Amino acid sequence: MTYENLDSKLVNALLDDGRASLRSLAEDLDVSVTTISNHLSDLEEEGAITGYTPKIDYGMLGYDVTAILQLKVEGNALPDVTDRLEESDRMISVYEVTGDHDIIAIAKFEDTDAMNDGIKSLLVDPDIRESNTSVVLNAPVENRQFPLDIEE
Repeated sequence: MTYENLDSKLVNALLDDGRASLRSLAEDLDVSVTTISNHLSDLEEEGAITGYTPKIDYGMLGYDVTAILQLKVEGNALPDVTDRLEESDRMISVYEVTGDHDIIAIAKFEDTDAMNDGIKSLLVDPDIRESNTSVVLNAPVENRQFPLDIEE
């Protein structure tokens, strides 16, 4: 039984199969079920693992338009704007960034009409000074998660 790099190995095992049972994880990692349970609980309490969700192909479910929004925000309104974007159910990622823009947000829409409506609602926000939108034509890689490096 070895605990070296166990947390990284556990995360990688969950990336392979997020629905794996504690027993199968314990067998794969050659530790006890109790050890797996304790380490998993610690990772969850620390916030390293924040939940378990299915991998969704939004395009297959009718959300065919992905938009990348670059926003310039008025003065100190950055936290307010990011909060409002976070509340929008179509935003899948919101980033505060350096460079020419203050925020980069990625959103999914059913079609260009829905995207147009979503963007127009942003343009009336007095805290948003400027908006630049790009529509994704193709996504060769999207929402990829990667295994953690394990020092051996």
